[in-house]
Amino acid sequence: MKVIDGKGAIMGRLASYVAKEALKGEEIVIVNCEQVLITGSRQNIRENFEKKKGRVGSGQKGPKISRRPDMIVKRAIRGMLPNFRKGRGKIIYGKIRCYMGVPKEFIESKKIIGGKKVEAKSIQVQEMSR
Repeated sequence: MKVIDGKGAIMGRLASYVAKEALKGEEIVIVNCEQVLITGSRQNIRENFEKKKGRVGSGQKGPKISRRPDMIVKRAIRGMLPNFRKGRGKIIYGKIRCYMGVPKEFIESKKIIGGKKVEAKSIQVQEMSR
């Protein structure tokens, strides 16, 4: 089992790394999902998120966007996996867990550092999800 600290990590790079490791058969745990960064201008990121959130459709139809930071990160990972609804993709998607903060069972475990200092414009997932 690999435990990854998402603090300061860029979401796309983190998601692609996690998807590759999960495809190899690893169980992946991501902690501090609320501190993952999305690069780009704040205004564009917010506009795109609000646009997706507004397209909810009626009844059971339409994309439903979660506002929880851990679920936003897991959704980004889901997009990089094979079909998550059946077969291999479903098994792989079940091996990935995302948490806000660090749960008690992972405090003592060795963590892979997900990010480093980013000079580009960026916004944290927790700011976007408010």
